[in-house]
Amino acid sequence: MFKSWAQQDTAKSHKNISRDAEAPVDSSKQRDIVDIIKRVFNRNTPAEGRKSRKLNFSIVPAVGYSLSSGFAVDVSGNVAFYTGDPHLDNLSEIDAETVYDTRSQKILIVRSTIWGDANRFKLVTDLRWEKYPIDTYGLGSAAPNAAIDHFSYMYIRTYATIFKKVVPNFYAGFGYNLDDHYNISESGTANNTLSDYQRLGGGTQSKSSGVNVDLLYDNRRNPINPLNGGYASVFYRRNYQFLGSDNNWQELQLDLRRYIRVSPNNNNILGFWSISRFTTGNVPYFDLPSTGSDMYNNGGRGYTEGRFRGKDMLYLESEYRFGITKNGLLGGVLFANGETFTGIQGNKFQRIAPAAGTGLRVKINKHSDTNVCIDYAFGLHGSNGFFVNLGEVF
Repeated sequence: MFKSWAQQDTAKSHKNISRDAEAPVDSSKQRDIVDIIKRVFNRNTPAEGRKSRKLNFSIVPAVGYSLSSGFAVDVSGNVAFYTGDPHLDNLSEIDAETVYDTRSQKILIVRSTIWGDANRFKLVTDLRWEKYPIDTYGLGSAAPNAAIDHFSYMYIRTYATIFKKVVPNFYAGFGYNLDDHYNISESGTANNTLSDYQRLGGGTQSKSSGVNVDLLYDNRRNPINPLNGGYASVFYRRNYQFLGSDNNWQELQLDLRRYIRVSPNNNNILGFWSISRFTTGNVPYFDLPSTGSDMYNNGGRGYTEGRFRGKDMLYLESEYRFGITKNGLLGGVLFANGETFTGIQGNKFQRIAPAAGTGLRVKINKHSDTNVCIDYAFGLHGSNGFFVNLGEVF
């Protein structure tokens, strides 16, 4: 998915910085694509004169490619703002995105992260409407390519969670989650075997409706391109039939991220990302943990979205981010990840599916330290392709 973000000077957003989150190199002194365009057209406004504003509107049309979507036409727009003092409060943003791609996927997403009352409260929403053709392979990380099964469905998502600060950098949240899949159609497996979807009950629709509680630690200064700090989320969701869910089921998810600056003289980063998801009860097939099922659908580079799926999932990724040019315009990454899922027999974790790759970073906005990310990754069974993103993967 593409994501657009408004301006925010990465070295100027907070007055007080912990030792763990020491001040990064000021990206607002670097160069980005806007500076290059101004130089090409001989515009005299100095790059240093560009300042971030309290209210920023952005519309970003783009053409991109990913292994999951093929070539896609994307239009993203957002408004970013501070609800209080920009030197004390975190940046709030509301973004909208619409996508049409060569695989007939149609996607409309509206997400928001709004901070209030001097960061004492935080509201996170994720609203989606999708027409989504997708290939699945059954349950488990050992599911063979021969089990490929083509599906098409309509999808509505409504997620909303409100957080309240408990102590600095620690938050407790409560929210509501709805996943509604309908008009589900299945082509059947390529090897003419009974699909795991049918083994789990099949059907032309599924609905999960429930509440969640979330414990959060986050001391990242810039979630668009974290240069320090860490993130830890413990998320528990329980779905109830009296709320409209087809079945009562529950999920526990742990999301851990850590960013280590290699040197105080540059912005080279060693990042680690881990996701663990465990479910109990009769979980609908398309609500099960799967490759790329994180909020921004970024996990599992090297495989198509939904390539692996299971009742439980373990995921680990590491990435080294480094500069190429001294002015910050170009950078690069090396990354590797591995994921394992439980199968339908015995609910035991199967083999680890590894992937690795490299990528290029092009600075699109130096005030927010936002990069266009162009990655190439490869995994098992000849799976490989390009992945394009606006903003870092994690």
